[in-house]
Amino acid sequence: MRYQRVHWRHGLAEFPVVLFSEIDGDGWETRKVDEYADGHLDLAGNGIETGRTFLGLDRVPSLDEINDDRQFLAEEITAEEFDTVWSKAMEWFELT
Repeated sequence: MRYQRVHWRHGLAEFPVVLFSEIDGDGWETRKVDEYADGHLDLAGNGIETGRTFLGLDRVPSLDEINDDRQFLAEEITAEEFDTVWSKAMEWFELT
């Protein structure tokens, strides 16, 4: 597994500003958390989808490919960092 955080630079309140992903060895998202500018979270994975968040329909590009688009700033994070955000999102929806 690999884990990433992508900051999405835009001015649209209806779209997330930070996207957290857990990605398997074949490049597919297995879990995802979207964070919005107002602080609310949505998540997808393990049979769960909240809000408008769902797992990607295509393989996740590399960090370099994501960063080629100036509206995104992608970086690798640890499994622990992802799990912290995942747990927070699960608590948000009382899914723990």
